Amino acid sequence: MAKRKSINYPGFKHQNPIPNASRIGNIVMSSIISGRDPQTGATPSDLAGQVTNVFKQIRLCVEAAGGSVEDIIKVNFWMKDPATGRAALNGEWAAMFPDPSSRPARHTLALPADNPTHVTCDFTAVVDA
Repeated sequence: MAKRKSINYPGFKHQNPIPNASRIGNIVMSSIISGRDPQTGATPSDLAGQVTNVFKQIRLCVEAAGGSVEDIIKVNFWMKDPATGRAALNGEWAAMFPDPSSRPARHTLALPADNPTHVTCDFTAVVDA
């Protein structure tokens, strides 16, 4: 059986002792990805800026695991206001996954109102072994 491998990449580190993602064989599962800028570490105060950074982080994470965004099969998002936030997600979503016949599954859930961020996510990917 394949051994588990921690996946990390420059520009994003969790405060807790956990990796950015974990891989066993060809399965990759990310930890929670926030809207922090991967270069500065700063979190924009606006939803649009955080969404842009989340998608940058998704790409960095799956590529650090040896895959590409084409390998992602499911993304879960948590948003403070899913009803109005979906529009911000949809633009970046369509840019990252432009082929409507080949997009990952997606689910959007509500973050608590007192959460310090507007959006977070995690994803699952199946990459070449």
